[in-house]
Amino acid sequence: MERYLVVIDMQKDFIDGALGSKMAQEIVPSVIKKIQGYKPGNVYATRDTHFGNYLETLEGKKLPVPHCIKGSDGWQIDSGVSAAMPEAKIFDKYTFGSEELAEALYQRSLAGEMEIELAGLCTDICVVSNALLLRAKLPGTVIKVDPGCCAGVTEESHRAALKTMEMCQIEILGQGQGNLDEDKGTAGKKVTAGKK
Repeated sequence: MERYLVVIDMQKDFIDGALGSKMAQEIVPSVIKKIQGYKPGNVYATRDTHFGNYLETLEGKKLPVPHCIKGSDGWQIDSGVSAAMPEAKIFDKYTFGSEELAEALYQRSLAGEMEIELAGLCTDICVVSNALLLRAKLPGTVIKVDPGCCAGVTEESHRAALKTMEMCQIEILGQGQGNLDEDKGTAGKKVTAGKK
């Protein structure tokens, strides 16, 4: 069985830029270590991508903080994360979830049984969105999320997203059913900033 890792939006603007947070900064070493546990060709990644008209979009009206503008420094994947995944297939996405990513992994699933793990930012927006897209596209595939490799906008929304994914039969690593309080990752810690 092949194992695939999806690294969601580990970009500078979500780590130490426009929407960065201490919690996002703290997970960077764990995400790098996680990447190193996968075959280089089995790592996929997303990159949140906006343009100069961001503030005119629906998202921009609801979150009026320009971020991840294509080509900007904040749009780049963190240098340490990027160096750890030189062969990653990167999908630029213009909304929370990437249908292109889901289709690519679906095509890979046709070759045989697979397992998918997600890590990255933010648990409560883009991680959960992509996890649920993958669940819909690959209903029989094991999908996992490592809370210690994710950070949310707030403690409460991080925990709520983990619970939502758990209810949709996505395995939350390092904890038992209904045991989100004991998570060794970002749950239970205050996140003061975050993403869209």
